[in-house]
Amino acid sequence: DGEDVTEAIRHPRVSSQVSQVAAHLPVRKELLKAQRILASQGGVVMDGRDIGTFVLPNAPFKFFLTASLATRSKRRFLELKTKGIEVSLEEVEKEIKQRDFLDENRNCAPLVAAPDAEIIDTTTLTVEEVVEKITNRYWGRA
Repeated sequence: DGEDVTEAIRHPRVSSQVSQVAAHLPVRKELLKAQRILASQGGVVMDGRDIGTFVLPNAPFKFFLTASLATRSKRRFLELKTKGIEVSLEEVEKEIKQRDFLDENRNCAPLVAAPDAEIIDTTTLTVEEVVEKITNRYWGRA
C-alpha cells in the first residue's frame, strides 16, 4: 500500500520475534512467494538472512555482511538509543546472540553464507565503505 514501515520493523519488539515467526513454514512459504514475485520484476535489492541461499539462490550478486558480535551489538545499541529506546548494551548483545543461534539452527533455510556470496566483514568499515565495496563489485571495479 506504499506505507514506509522501515522504522516499525526495526523496533526491538519486532526484531525479537522475527526468528520465531520465520521458523513457521506456512509463513515462510507465503513470504517466499511474495519475495520471488517482487524479484522477478527486476531492479530490486533484498536484505535478509536467507536471501542468497533460500529466497534467491540464483541471484547474480550476493553479499554476506558480517561483523563481530561486539560491533553488531554496539551498532544496534546506538541505533536504538538514537530512537529513544532504552536498553542496555548487554541486553542488545544477548538478543543478537539468541537470534543468531535460532537462525543458524532452524530446520528450514538456516543462516549460512551462500557458497557464491562475497563475504564482507564490516567490523572496521563505515556504512559508506560497505556501500562502496558493493557498488564497485556491481559495476565491475573490484
